[in-house]
Amino acid sequence: MDSKLIIKEIQAGKLEKIYFLHGEEPYFIDEITSVIEATALEPHEKDFNQMIIYGKDAEPLSLLSELKNYPMMGNRKLVILKEAQEFKGLELLESYFEQPSDSTIFVVNYKYKTFDARKKSLKFAAQNGLVYKSEKVKDYKLNEWIESYVKSQGFGITSKACMLLAEFLGNDLGRIVNEIDKLAILLEKGTTINDIHIEENIGISKDYNIFELVKAIGVRDVPKAFNIVHYFNYNPKAGEMIVMIPNLFNFFSQLMRIHFLPNKSKESVAAALRVHPFIAGELMNAAKVYNPKKAAANIAILHEFDLKAKGVGNTGAFSQGDLLKEMIYRLLH
Repeated sequence: MDSKLIIKEIQAGKLEKIYFLHGEEPYFIDEITSVIEATALEPHEKDFNQMIIYGKDAEPLSLLSELKNYPMMGNRKLVILKEAQEFKGLELLESYFEQPSDSTIFVVNYKYKTFDARKKSLKFAAQNGLVYKSEKVKDYKLNEWIESYVKSQGFGITSKACMLLAEFLGNDLGRIVNEIDKLAILLEKGTTINDIHIEENIGISKDYNIFELVKAIGVRDVPKAFNIVHYFNYNPKAGEMIVMIPNLFNFFSQLMRIHFLPNKSKESVAAALRVHPFIAGELMNAAKVYNPKKAAANIAILHEFDLKAKGVGNTGAFSQGDLLKEMIYRLLH
């Protein structure tokens, strides 16, 4: 079930006895947990009937007792196990998942990884409640997700601003939402967020960023590429190699795919690569600049510098700035 549908049902008062929330993307898990925490009980009931326990501090027997106790001066109680991935006794709760209390809402907040689907605990939780697996938003859907979230907050966003957020913040929904929420405080409702807003309020340069570097490399604009590299050398956080290399790897991998697509129309390329037709057009132009042999060679170069950036084969004689300059030079020549 989609997280939005789960939230809609919770807000409508349709509450389950168990919510087992697990997976690699913490944002959706925390979002669902927050909505349950805000709506499951009336404010005056929370002092007696709401218990928030953290995994590293939880004791199985004490937690079981809390789950089975009857609510005080109310019809139900809420028990939230946060950071459940740090709790070593989940398997000891198997009997509770099999026969949960009718008067308790138990939320398991298990983040950053998936719980073993073969375990009986998860199967019983699914039978008697709701199990939600929170997955990372795919890279090719990240811009779409950002646009959707911005719209839900009453704003619009330009394509470039959207790409700047995606490229600079990566696939970290928590950080993205945090930055958008900051802009929502500063800007008037209905404003279309653009690259100037991003630069002035978030600190992401509209001219000197990974997105612009990839564009410069795509058209083999050597002066612009090295101007950006020079900026990164003095502002390392604006262009970290560990973030840059995957972006460039994805770029040259897309060019390789274009070279071997049987149908090279813009629409077919856009569908195959799952990108906007405008982006497909830019990639098709870049494929004319980098033939298959050079694109493949550049992928090998990126692999080499990925290892060097992580300290493999780099004795420390070269700084990150030196490595970056050499890598970009070899990609362009």
